[in-house]
Amino acid sequence: MAFEGLADKLGNAFKKLKSKGKLTESDVKEAMREVRLALLEADVNYKVAKDFTARITERAVGEDVMESLTPAQMVIKIVNEELTALMGGSEERLKMPAHPPAVIMMCGLQGAGKTTHSAKLAKMLKSRGSRPLLVAGDIYRPAAIKQLQVVGAQAGVPVFEMGTEDPVKIAQAAVRHARDYGNDYVIIDTAGRLQIDEALMNELKNIKEAVNPTDILLVVDAMTGQEAVNVAKSFDDLLDITGVILTKLDGDTRGGAALSVKAITGKPIKFAGTGEKIDDLEVFHPDRMASRILGMGDVLSLIEDAQAKIDEKSAARTAERMMQNKMDFNDLLEQFRQVKKMGPLKGILSKLPGINSSKLDEMDIDDRIMDRNAAIILSMTPEERAKPELLQASRKRRIAAGCGMKVEDVNRLCNQLKQMQKLMKQFGGKKGKKMMARMGGMGGFGGPDMGGMGGFPM
Repeated sequence: MAFEGLADKLGNAFKKLKSKGKLTESDVKEAMREVRLALLEADVNYKVAKDFTARITERAVGEDVMESLTPAQMVIKIVNEELTALMGGSEERLKMPAHPPAVIMMCGLQGAGKTTHSAKLAKMLKSRGSRPLLVAGDIYRPAAIKQLQVVGAQAGVPVFEMGTEDPVKIAQAAVRHARDYGNDYVIIDTAGRLQIDEALMNELKNIKEAVNPTDILLVVDAMTGQEAVNVAKSFDDLLDITGVILTKLDGDTRGGAALSVKAITGKPIKFAGTGEKIDDLEVFHPDRMASRILGMGDVLSLIEDAQAKIDEKSAARTAERMMQNKMDFNDLLEQFRQVKKMGPLKGILSKLPGINSSKLDEMDIDDRIMDRNAAIILSMTPEERAKPELLQASRKRRIAAGCGMKVEDVNRLCNQLKQMQKLMKQFGGKKGKKMMARMGGMGGFGGPDMGGMGGFPM
């Protein structure tokens, strides 16, 4: 996951502060030295790291912090605020002109993921009720037009293309087409190069002058660290970009690009690519990202993810059955299917407060456990799924043989269901029902087995 190393090193630096009852100026400066080294190791620009720690030191040695009953917490609060400010302060939205369509020009180097993220952005806009149009403006890369058509179909968004016609004429024709057919967003997938060159920039400038885009979004690979920041600065100097899409934030990136790009270019990160699926694009929230880096979790993003990917009616039905203490293996199977839609368990857990990367590494997280548990349930008869009390020793042996698992695995799943049923008894009443409805019926979270992921043993 992104920022793993940085989060661990910051956590260690603050742990030393927490062990002190009262902080001195030298304590703060020593902690900030460790923070600066952690930032540099995360590939954050040197000047950005230096200015960042200087601001924190100046605020942290103030009288209010030194005389606070919990000075270490005050320092962490300041770091959180400064991290948020460093990454832009607040989320940045796409612009919408008085007279649609809004034209979004996607640019970047070849291989950064422009085409894929054009479709991801289109899918996100469509899910919000808009009618986006994708435009095939890359006429040079082999199969670029076909790729856009494939990912456009996955997103359920139409693709405008004119073959190998001049990209400027394609962009102009696409905007006219959007006005005629009521598309409110036009997303132009432009050509990239292996490196920045004059021909690429001239073409992009010509497209910009021809269609006057409301947003110019630069797609950069977060895995490239400081190089991503250098690319962003070069494109910004020539095109005056309005924002950045950072890709591969789900990978083993050190995070330097996310922490440096706003400070160096003055342009915000608007979106973050978090996976390979067409839905794996998030609005970039600096405050939430800062909380995740500091191990405070990102519960708001987790809730939004659940609301977007979990079937509301199914979740409400499961929640109702749970509150009535009628939960059976059919409900548990539905839970597995719903949670699997949200992506890898490690990604879900990383957004929970208090779970940093070192804790995640200690956990034996295996996403296949949901598939194995589902196989156990599917090996049961419909009657056994609906009446768990029927599962005696002989039936358990038959089920284990049917799914290629051990009887111990079947027993473990049966015990988990009993534990969840026991937990639900304690909720009871209107208050518990209301609480479960808010949680979206995600009964897989909160059991005793896994410190918060009781439905899914690891």
